[in-house]
Amino acid sequence: MLAFQFGIGFLHAQFLGGQLKSTNFLYPSGTIHCDPQKITAVVEVTNPITGRTWMDRNLGAERAATSSTDALAFGDLYQWGRGADGHQCRNSGTISTISVLDQPGHDDFILVPTSSLTDDWRNPKNNSLWQGVNGINNPCPTGFRVPTAAEFTSERQSWDSNNLQGAYKSVLKLTLSGFRERDTGVVSLVDVDGKTYGMLWTSSVVTNADEAQFLVYWSGNAFINPYPRSRGYAVRCIKN
Repeated sequence: MLAFQFGIGFLHAQFLGGQLKSTNFLYPSGTIHCDPQKITAVVEVTNPITGRTWMDRNLGAERAATSSTDALAFGDLYQWGRGADGHQCRNSGTISTISVLDQPGHDDFILVPTSSLTDDWRNPKNNSLWQGVNGINNPCPTGFRVPTAAEFTSERQSWDSNNLQGAYKSVLKLTLSGFRERDTGVVSLVDVDGKTYGMLWTSSVVTNADEAQFLVYWSGNAFINPYPRSRGYAVRCIKN
């Protein structure tokens, strides 16, 4: 058993398959940390306009961003609704078998081809995942959760400009974190239109589709948009 000390307490952990499985009170039991030496610290920042408190970095990030292209601040890429089971690691393996469970029982990123009848890594879909601080598969530390679309909209409306520049200048210091494609598992910063994006999941679902809402921003704009839950996006946690 290993023990890592942080300014907010001790982390007791064990290695599992080259990654780190947390038994610390800060992160949910069974959390897989992609870099055992650089577990994401829990540092709070508060937006004086919205009054909401957030983690100052994405889950999986080594530090708060020093620029919008700071790769050490990009963090991990989660399929919507999955826990931190290791699939979120940017170099995790892939599997083509869609899960019928909330916890697939492996650390692979689940590939969902565009020709599939579902756009979700889970079939049937479960709209109850990631709902609230006690929600199923909430990947955030104790007292934090995945934000709603409305909460991200409030943050966005407080920015100096509704684009990448405003996103980075905000208290959240958001980065161009990229995504992981659902049908190939390829990690990319540039989408098919040639633009470089920052993308962050919300907990809000599209009830009549296998989609969920996410915040997207780039040099020209920022807004909330729906997309298939099988794609991999970064997660920024909000305090409950």
